[in-house]
Amino acid sequence: MLSKIQYSNARPAALWSRRSAMVAFAALMFAGTLLFAQLPNALAADSLDGPRSAGTVGERYDGYAVVREGAGGDVQQLVASINAKRKEFYQSKANEQGVDITAIQVIYAKAIYDKAPSGWWFLTESGWVQK
Repeated sequence: MLSKIQYSNARPAALWSRRSAMVAFAALMFAGTLLFAQLPNALAADSLDGPRSAGTVGERYDGYAVVREGAGGDVQQLVASINAKRKEFYQSKANEQGVDITAIQVIYAKAIYDKAPSGWWFLTESGWVQK
């Protein structure tokens, strides 16, 4: 004999997990906006503005600066120093938010791109593009 189907107001778990994921993503994006506003000057890399404008330094899709062709050793050292500070900062924020560091890196990479003037170079997963 077939049993009667019982209906309830409960939603399927898949819907709740998708909604939870969307809420978590929105919260992470909001947190990223707040985090970028707190980005220290050293991490914002104001000292890279000259090399970036000259095209010898670009920004990568994961939130780190990249040395391009024609950069001298002093620029390479500067980029290495700034990237070390960025990595420490990204990891700190990831730990605070309880997320993987790559989530933080992507947020900051987008914010760097959005604030960059025309002419700066960006290394995407497909290659170099100039804004």
